[in-house]
Amino acid sequence: MKGHTAVITGGGRGIGKAIAETLARRGVNIVVVDVNLDIARETADYLRTLGVRSIPARADVSKASDVSAIFETAAKEFEKVEILVNNAGITKDGLLMRMREEDWDAVININLKGTFLCSKEAVRLMSKQRYGRIINIASIVAFMGNPGQANYSASKAGIVGLTKTVAKEYAGRGITSNAVAPGFITTAMTDALPENVKTEMMKSIPMSRFGTVDDVANAVAFFAANESGYITGQVIHVNGGMYM
Repeated sequence: MKGHTAVITGGGRGIGKAIAETLARRGVNIVVVDVNLDIARETADYLRTLGVRSIPARADVSKASDVSAIFETAAKEFEKVEILVNNAGITKDGLLMRMREEDWDAVININLKGTFLCSKEAVRLMSKQRYGRIINIASIVAFMGNPGQANYSASKAGIVGLTKTVAKEYAGRGITSNAVAPGFITTAMTDALPENVKTEMMKSIPMSRFGTVDDVANAVAFFAANESGYITGQVIHVNGGMYM
């Protein structure tokens, strides 16, 4: 992957930042996309200390004009984009009967529509190159559901279907499309949970631990590599055995 370029949405922090660092350590140049430009700049500055080129880009991935600008900038700066990681996502939880329509729309627009818009722009470039790696971040809840997350579960299940369709449409152009579905991953959000809640969650994980952002990043790096070129339309579950 050395010398390749990756566009990573939601790349400024958390799982996205871990993915950016993991790919950068393999020699990949990174376009750090985040809705918060300051955070994107901080991460891009750090990645450059690892010996790769990296630029920040501010975007709302639910807006086609923002997404188009990302890829125009990436193509101008790096000439090619070999890897796209659709990681940007939000949650707005609530039981179905209490869920506001605007909360449903916001989650679907960022998580699912954003993945659609970014993938659409990426395949334009990748088709000309006859090479590309698209990796989408799904979730265990796409397969198991989760109370209070009708919008989030639906968005992530939609991402799985989109992943498989893109895989079939563009396999002949040398483009693979795969997904990584994390389970419970240690983040600021899970750290804030009460200990009794975390204990109950742990009982459902055969490996008896939460995953780390690096666990997810390593799975993404596998799909991003040249060596995974005959694997497409697949989902890797990173959940410690919680769902098999």
